[in-house]
Amino acid sequence: MSIKLQYTEEGVVKAIRGCIVIVTGFQNCINGQLIRFGFGTIGTIMGFNESEAQVLVIKETEKIRTGQKAIASIEPFYTPVGKSFVGRIVNPLGEPLDGLGPIEHEEMAPIFPDSPPILDRQPLSKTLETGIKVLDAMIPIGRGQRELILGDKMTGKTTFVTDTIINQRSTGVVCIYCGIGKARASLAKVVQLFKDHKCFDYSLIVSASASSTPGQQYLAPYVACSLGEYFMKRGQDVFIGFDDFTKHAWCYREVSLLLGRPPGRDSYPGDIFYLHSKMIERSCYLSKEKGAGSMTFFPIVEILEGDLTAFVPSNLVSMTDGQILLSAQLFGEGQKPALDLGLSVSRVGSKVQWHAIKNLSGPLRLEYLQYRELLRLSKLKTSGQSEEMKMKLKRGAILTSILRQDKDAPVCQEMQVVIFYAFNKKYMNDLSIEQVDLFQAECLSYSQKTAPDLIRFLREKKKIDPEIEKLLDQVIAGLISDIQKRAPKSTTQED
Repeated sequence: MSIKLQYTEEGVVKAIRGCIVIVTGFQNCINGQLIRFGFGTIGTIMGFNESEAQVLVIKETEKIRTGQKAIASIEPFYTPVGKSFVGRIVNPLGEPLDGLGPIEHEEMAPIFPDSPPILDRQPLSKTLETGIKVLDAMIPIGRGQRELILGDKMTGKTTFVTDTIINQRSTGVVCIYCGIGKARASLAKVVQLFKDHKCFDYSLIVSASASSTPGQQYLAPYVACSLGEYFMKRGQDVFIGFDDFTKHAWCYREVSLLLGRPPGRDSYPGDIFYLHSKMIERSCYLSKEKGAGSMTFFPIVEILEGDLTAFVPSNLVSMTDGQILLSAQLFGEGQKPALDLGLSVSRVGSKVQWHAIKNLSGPLRLEYLQYRELLRLSKLKTSGQSEEMKMKLKRGAILTSILRQDKDAPVCQEMQVVIFYAFNKKYMNDLSIEQVDLFQAECLSYSQKTAPDLIRFLREKKKIDPEIEKLLDQVIAGLISDIQKRAPKSTTQED
């Protein structure tokens, strides 16, 4: 019979400041240490000095009062992790929020571990297929990358995360949606979307809603990372979307002001950069010796009127591998996703992009940006347009239509190759915008019916060889001919 020896200390609650409790009497303290107040109320140490400890309340089942005992054991704050969390909705304590009963965890993982060292990592070599055409073509993402999503309120930021999760159904990627400070109605929409598309077969949700304690909102993204690391260390690929870091920064600012830490720029504490960078660095692609698992992050940040120079957005831009900027103006014009290609970039994803898509999409960004500028000038010009200008405007309108995409409708990489190949080879030049949309809608079913080998060859080779090129020409010419027979050719209108 083995006896487990546990060292505990008792302290006394001296003062209460909102979600911060000041405790005296502890002889030993470590940051992140677990503190119990009795009746299931728990907290974690956020700071201390020689005479007192500052405890952030994480779960409060009974109101804490001054003079009450606080019990500390020399153990850090751990969270339960395991395979059984897939398909569930949990809070930052690992407790279920979906009413489906308790979750059996396999182990307890630290919330604030060290990020994997450089020698345990390897260069990115696999692409994360988001299913979003404009992303996969021009802002490609690699597994293990950190790609920041920036945008004003209501510009479709969450859609980038949910569409990517929907597209992972057959890829083997474990997906985690982390909601921080979101309204319950917003979370309910995500939950319903996951149910409709059967995402819970490979996904889980960690949620600290707006009504949760600041402690839980502060811990939510760290817990999501710990859950993701459980799968990554077992050789699996993980995708985590954080929605959003703006609320997380607000929560930490509130906690820091209650802790009495001096405010700096925009009233944020000086360690706000460290707060996010320590978390972001946990994303990586592990070496083969460590299992070759990966963890990809999509942190979302809400900006005000397109201001990228605000404190938190500029911090996160400097610590991620690229950013996706959503434009409120483009969104208002009906261009969805409203991605600003002039200010969006992926610093590493192009290395793992499909060779076929990389070759086809290379000139598209410049062509699109030139079209936007030409469109602006054509509205100012009152005299007639040259034939060359009309053709460029028509090509630009077709490209704009190709990049437009409905939410919750990801497009597979194979079909993206077909669509961009048809555009590059000028097959679409004689089509109207309506016919271009029809081409995209029927592309997959027509390919499966007339050339089933095309999709298999593209998936296997990921590049265009003479055999695939012949099949592409055959499929595209046949589909366009079929579309043109059904409806008379109409003049393309400027977008």
